[in-house]
Amino acid sequence: MTLTSLVLGGRAASREAAIHSRIDASQDTAIILEGLPDGRSDLDALPASPLLKIVRIAPGCMHCTGNLVMRVTLNRILRDKPARLYISVANTEHLDQLRLFLTQAPYDAWLTLDADLVCEA
Repeated sequence: MTLTSLVLGGRAASREAAIHSRIDASQDTAIILEGLPDGRSDLDALPASPLLKIVRIAPGCMHCTGNLVMRVTLNRILRDKPARLYISVANTEHLDQLRLFLTQAPYDAWLTLDADLVCEA
């Protein structure tokens, strides 16, 4: 099971800084970032590592876009069986539906939702 946290609130830079501060370099970690960074990201400074995979997806409600981009991205990431997954969410309008999507089949067999990381503006 992949321990998964949704990273919410604030600007992209604050969400990415929150993720950066929690990365364990010895743990296989994947990060899904919604949208483009608003300036330089703390994640850009990380050295390349086979234990770290960072993927950016287009901005837009992950629920309203039919989950296609999220489903494809998750499926690709989960093939590598990361121990930890962070999903940075820019639009929290349909957060309950996103959580439901992540806790239903087939993802209920692969993901364990951990506490959300809530960032300040």
